Amino acid sequence: MLKVAMVVIASVLAMGYSSAFAANTTPETVQSPALDPLREMQAQQHMFDGVTLTEQQRQQMRDLMRRARHHLPGVNVAEIEAMHKLVTADEFNEAAVYAQAEKMAQEQVKLQVEMARVRNQMYNLLTPEQKNVLDHKHQQRMQQMEQQTSAQKFSITE
Repeated sequence: MLKVAMVVIASVLAMGYSSAFAANTTPETVQSPALDPLREMQAQQHMFDGVTLTEQQRQQMRDLMRRARHHLPGVNVAEIEAMHKLVTADEFNEAAVYAQAEKMAQEQVKLQVEMARVRNQMYNLLTPEQKNVLDHKHQQRMQQMEQQTSAQKFSITE
């Protein structure tokens, strides 16, 4: 169960970074907010923040996202409904919840693999200088996350 929970949490965190693509798209390339997990995480930090892109790079990234959008699965309402029924059942069926969570986590894994593929293609559109800026920004975010994690651990142990 812990393994499934970690996969789901990792997927949600990773989706935050996938919102980077939404920053460089036009309204016609983004699905409706109710169906688009990228838009739900838009408030989080964007992958390409701090990197100045040329108009050609922005267009290439929009084109990549436009193509990828058609291959990404939408929200699976049936799976969410199935989990809801298990949660609201008169008796808790741990095995059924576990199986449903595994199924939903596998869908998230597939989504993350596809988004990583697109992010890789976008990253490879950058110049070496832009990659350096991006890598530096990434290191800063990782340090901030480590500091926040340490601060949270410290406050819990007090």
